[in-house]
Amino acid sequence: MDKFDVIVIGGGPGGYLAAERAGHAGLKTAVIEKRALGGVCLNEGCVPSKTFLNSAKIYEHALDGKVFGVTAENVKIDQNVVVDRKNKVVAQLVGGVGMQMKANHVTVLNGVGKILSKTPDGFVVSVDGKDEYLASKLIISSGSTAFVPNIKGAKESLESGFAMTNREILDLREIPKKLVVIGGGVIGLEMASYFNSVGSDVTVIEALNKIAGPTDSEISNILLKNYQKKGVDFRLSCSVTEIADGKVVYTENGESKSVEADKVLIAIGRRAFTADLGLENIGVYTERGAIVTDENMRTNVAGVYATGDVNGKIMLAHTAYRESEVAVNHILGKKDKMRYEAIPSVIYTTPEVGSVGETEDSAKAKGLDFKVATVSMRFSGRYVAEVENGDGICKLIIDNKYNRLIGVHLIGSYASEIIYGAAMMIESEFKIDDIKEFVFPHPTVCEVIREALFTI
Repeated sequence: MDKFDVIVIGGGPGGYLAAERAGHAGLKTAVIEKRALGGVCLNEGCVPSKTFLNSAKIYEHALDGKVFGVTAENVKIDQNVVVDRKNKVVAQLVGGVGMQMKANHVTVLNGVGKILSKTPDGFVVSVDGKDEYLASKLIISSGSTAFVPNIKGAKESLESGFAMTNREILDLREIPKKLVVIGGGVIGLEMASYFNSVGSDVTVIEALNKIAGPTDSEISNILLKNYQKKGVDFRLSCSVTEIADGKVVYTENGESKSVEADKVLIAIGRRAFTADLGLENIGVYTERGAIVTDENMRTNVAGVYATGDVNGKIMLAHTAYRESEVAVNHILGKKDKMRYEAIPSVIYTTPEVGSVGETEDSAKAKGLDFKVATVSMRFSGRYVAEVENGDGICKLIIDNKYNRLIGVHLIGSYASEIIYGAAMMIESEFKIDDIKEFVFPHPTVCEVIREALFTI
């Protein structure tokens, strides 16, 4: 039986990064992946959706360029080309991950990994129920799956192709005339934004009274208004009861209503994937379907770690990256721990949303002593030059006790590229007076963070 220092189950962001770091450190490492390296993020989520959204952005720029002095005629979008380019981008990046595995001497095992037992020599893991391997340490990075709610007709609609999850919609080669999106979270909003931009009549049905989940309420309201201006129809505080016969049935204030659809996207959320991993064979503890981990990403079983969506903490690829680094560092005996106070999140629509740390709502709920500083994105000369009639804002949440940033929220161009800097300020616990001394490049959109600081 071939023995490894580390076996990683799952080749998504958490898994391949863990394997890369372990291999680079000189540990004999294997990663088991049942589909393609890169996992959901690279193959069915983060990356392919961004290729879609970039195509929509270019299309909108061509259509609306007149105000900037640019006129184009007969502007069209070819969904077949969009999908083909998406596939090309994915293939290129999957190949890149494979090269990283090779460069770091990681063995890639294709198939379904399952933990069989724990022995004095290590953990026995099988691939496709046949080949068996021994590992001194295990890192479980099996990811998550789309949550399909117990809605009448949902299963049948998925089987027929009338309804889709994030996986199927990213292979859709025809733009539906009427698209109904169930769920107003990040996945639902990004796909609603894309298909609205390229010609679909889009309706979003959301059970909460706001969109974008935990996003700051003021930011999510601005985002809602931007979508509504573009023609997206939102049905908030509504619960879907049935998907069938070219329509979606839902209740609003106790009244049953329906909306017609050519296609339906189910985007209610994701659940940790722990099925058939063999966790019960070695006694790994789970809670509400996710593997429980500590600050070092250790499970209750010595030598077993869990990183990424499977631990159910913050289901974002970059969280998985950092968790995997922490896990590998612990295996190597290096002092490190995972912190979740400054994990940035992004919604990649037009306009973009970037968030990190406490929102105004969460700060109130925790009883924190804080103040809010908000400025318009129009404080940035670059924003005004590039965005016509923009209504973006920069919102800071400031801890009064320690006089430091605890939350930053942006809606506007380049938010996705700016928010990491805000995350560093929060993570490093910089004082407000120290940040005021930082020199920001001019003219840039990121200057609004500094402008907001000088309003307090």
